[in-house]
Amino acid sequence: MSIWWSLHLRREAASVPLARRLLLGTMETAGVDPDVCYDLSVALSEACANAVEHGGDATPGASEAYRVTAYLDGEKCRIEVADSGPGFARPPDPRPARPDVEHGRGLCLIRELADHVHIGARPGRCGTVVSFDKILKWKKDPSLLTA
Repeated sequence: MSIWWSLHLRREAASVPLARRLLLGTMETAGVDPDVCYDLSVALSEACANAVEHGGDATPGASEAYRVTAYLDGEKCRIEVADSGPGFARPPDPRPARPDVEHGRGLCLIRELADHVHIGARPGRCGTVVSFDKILKWKKDPSLLTA
């Protein structure tokens, strides 16, 4: 089975749960194991929250949106969150955030919840793309197959 979708969302906090619910609904309908659904939905929420917080700049006319794309293809799910912010001057530090800080845990969480993570610049543009994937496990009785 192959399913994919892409959303163009405003950089607003309200967009994060929308993307999360769409991903959860897609995976649950396709019959993905609930634990995998949860892991990927948390990782997506963190990536979207980063795009909302850091994914733009103060330049007039700059994009106030970001894009989320999800691919469920065979045994793997890949998610990409792309923004038009300033990007990273250097690759993000893979070390965990200090426990006494409130911010800086999102990328660490994504790395823990996904099987493979790539964080890089948007080709030919400003911004960042966070992509991650996870091998899927399936429920025994997916609703998509019984509908």
